[in-house]
Amino acid sequence: MTDREHDELPPQYAPAEVEARRYEHWEKAGYFTPEAQENQDAPCFAIVLPPPNVTGSLHIGHALDHTLSDTMVRRRRMQGYRTLWLPGMDHAGIATQNVVERELAKDGLSRHDLGREAFVERVWQWKTEYGGRILGQMRRLGDSVDWSRERFTMDEGLSRAVQTIFKRLFDDELIYRAERIINWCPRCLTALSDIEVDHSDDEGELVSIRYGDGENSIVVATTRAETMLGDTAVAVHPDDERYAHLVGTVVELPLTGRAIPIVADAHVDPAFGTGAVKVTPAHDPNDFEIGRRHDLPGVPIMDERGVITAAGPFQGLDRFEARPAIVAALREAGRIVKEVRPYVHAVGHCSRCGTTVEPRQSLQWFVRVAPLAKAAGDAVRDGRVALSPVEMNARYFGWVDDMHDWCISRQLWWGHRIPVWYSPDGEVRCVGPNETPPPGWTQDPDVLDTWFSSALWPFSTLGWPGDTPDLRAFYPTSVLVTGYDILFFWVVRMMMFGLYANRGKAPQDAVPFRNVVLHGLVRDQFGKKMSKSRGNTVDPLEWIDRFGADAVRFTLARGSNPGSDTSVSEEWAAGARNFCNKLWNATRFALLNGATVDGASVTGQTGTNGPFDTAESGTQEHPQPGAELAVADRWILSRLSAVIAEVDGLLEQFEFGKACDALYHFAWDEFCDWYLELAKVPLAAAQADPAAQAAQAAADRTKSVLGFVLDQMLRLLHPVMPFVTDELWTALTGQDSLMMAAWPTFARDDKAAEAEIASLMRLVTEIRRFRADQGLRPGQRVPARLAGIGATPLAAHEASIRSLLRLTEPASASASASADADADKAAFNVSASLTAEDVTVEIDLAGTVDVAAERARMEKDLAAARKEAAQMAAKLGNAGFTDQAPAAVVAKSRQRQADAEADIERLEARLASLA
Repeated sequence: MTDREHDELPPQYAPAEVEARRYEHWEKAGYFTPEAQENQDAPCFAIVLPPPNVTGSLHIGHALDHTLSDTMVRRRRMQGYRTLWLPGMDHAGIATQNVVERELAKDGLSRHDLGREAFVERVWQWKTEYGGRILGQMRRLGDSVDWSRERFTMDEGLSRAVQTIFKRLFDDELIYRAERIINWCPRCLTALSDIEVDHSDDEGELVSIRYGDGENSIVVATTRAETMLGDTAVAVHPDDERYAHLVGTVVELPLTGRAIPIVADAHVDPAFGTGAVKVTPAHDPNDFEIGRRHDLPGVPIMDERGVITAAGPFQGLDRFEARPAIVAALREAGRIVKEVRPYVHAVGHCSRCGTTVEPRQSLQWFVRVAPLAKAAGDAVRDGRVALSPVEMNARYFGWVDDMHDWCISRQLWWGHRIPVWYSPDGEVRCVGPNETPPPGWTQDPDVLDTWFSSALWPFSTLGWPGDTPDLRAFYPTSVLVTGYDILFFWVVRMMMFGLYANRGKAPQDAVPFRNVVLHGLVRDQFGKKMSKSRGNTVDPLEWIDRFGADAVRFTLARGSNPGSDTSVSEEWAAGARNFCNKLWNATRFALLNGATVDGASVTGQTGTNGPFDTAESGTQEHPQPGAELAVADRWILSRLSAVIAEVDGLLEQFEFGKACDALYHFAWDEFCDWYLELAKVPLAAAQADPAAQAAQAAADRTKSVLGFVLDQMLRLLHPVMPFVTDELWTALTGQDSLMMAAWPTFARDDKAAEAEIASLMRLVTEIRRFRADQGLRPGQRVPARLAGIGATPLAAHEASIRSLLRLTEPASASASASADADADKAAFNVSASLTAEDVTVEIDLAGTVDVAAERARMEKDLAAARKEAAQMAAKLGNAGFTDQAPAAVVAKSRQRQADAEADIERLEARLASLA
């Protein structure tokens, strides 16, 4: 590249002026599509995006999920893989239907006023006009997804896949219709999956009721008194001697006059309550199973809206109106054994509308999961699919080894309609995608659970059931990134259906993905769950506006550890923004000082040692420094090599947080804070004497190293911070985009240089601390001698050490007053000295320190240090903090306390010396 004027890069980084422009360029250039990637014979890497709801918007959990996926995709793309990150959306049956029904209600209409076909058409119109807002928000985050392959769970191809797999499962007798207990929402009027039910601890009342009279009576306790109207038995444990004489007898059910049996069942816990439980098969899942074992009838006592239908005085009451009315009637009849007492218990609520879920016996469609779940378990047990972290295996096996059949029917109009048809005389036929139902037959009115179609996502999006080029190239997908909270609800179902649909393939190729990376929830800086009531929620779009997309991505990735929750705070996001600015300023410095990047380095065609191989190849644009490199240059190259290896290893293990931390400290601490300062010495020497060939050659070598390391560092950071790195790299290299540059493979091990610079860093750090203790400002120049440095390996670095520490030669302070060495020596008074790394630093403080002002400053610093120590001690003394906050947050607080205590000791000693 040619030298650049520094004004080509603005003085400050403005994310809003860069991000949209960069993303538009990437998308138009086709960088997101595998076809545009150079090597079509390269290995493939594929991720399918967990499809967000069509009604949704980008939340902080999405931002974490997408950041981790994009980091992997961008890195593999740079490594030469044909990469596909496939986007799309879920039709979100209940959520979308609710949205459109609310819109209709504003006009006084319901879906029934429109009819099914017109209502579904209205939903499609809403989807076209308002749905998919999240897709634009994904662009703002920087998602490098292949928009040309965007899918929707209700599009034609995916609908065909749904019909096909339903037909195959039906024909294999893995789908059936039966009456079972399901979760029912009386507001949404549909069955719900487990994940659509939110459980919370609600305050209720525990009622103890006596059934029967005299010695043959029995007492049961319940929080749902209204369901007693549907009791068909009382159950006790077979080994409970208290009730052995009652088993096989009957007892009168209060308020109804019905006689119900007393049965023995091992499900009953004799230690809980009275050891006797009422059995309501039509309104409780456990009671339903007891009923099946003892051939008990199920008696529904309320309709789909939760209104009592049982004949009698409570008929027509809402379930929650009937509850106190029934308790009052029982009390009046003398059936309440104990006073009603408060009782907190877990209650399910519809996640869409908040209505209390009602367990309800209902005729529904189910998937027989036993053989499918076994296959899903085997795939992880034999290593075809790896979960990360591996600790999640036990939870996974706990679910797949004990799965209940899956209720897949929903009483909605928006969704994939169940492809089953009924003849007028009751004959049932499942109709495949290329079949036509017989004339006069009626289709089942229900639609499929949204999770049914999303379980097909890894292969339906690639063209299954067809034999498509995408399916051949990208299935199985490489990695699935998702939250551990849907390991069962989505991951297991994709495993079951992927293995079933692709069972004709080799076992290792039938799985839907090779790896599952499970992340946790995003929490606040104190480890608390985010909620609107706590006021600690984060809008990632608002953070992107304030800090930039790269800062948000880096904050999330740096806080991520496999399987653990991620903590974030505004302070950390602001720190990530400062990191972007640090990179920006470092690149401006490099451009201003003529840093260069050779063509081979830019195109990624350099050998193992990059352009700094010791061999003389004569093929590079720049001098081959080899052993002529300055120690500082050799050191930064060695450190770059180590960081490349470390980051590669961490990313292969999905340790995003540790990888980001390693990059942060290398870029900020080693490259910016140390190497750039060390590089200033040869650069300044060349500028001071343009005619000095040796100085110019040394500066050219430093410029080459500076440009190369910056180039490689920006490549390493690009996957997690794509916008700022792309802007800087193109300014540095003159190339089109960093997206398609090669991932770093540079390797150089120089332990001697690392040891020498480590010694320099220790010396400089000690002297900086010493200067501060003497009350010297960081930029204040003072005369000093470095006694004994000539006998150490640091002799060659004296100019750098003086530059870093703002130390002038003693003679420079007296040169104008004296012409001989004796006068110079007399003019230099050693006021303070320090020995470190076998070097004694002697400083002349004459006239440089105002003792009174210094005492005032140090007393102020001491007060601040004592306050910090006290605050950290109080924080760490709070068990609520130490027990609940993430370990990293607690460790940081302990370190702050230790640092404050060390400052107190140092400041007290310094104040004593000024007395």
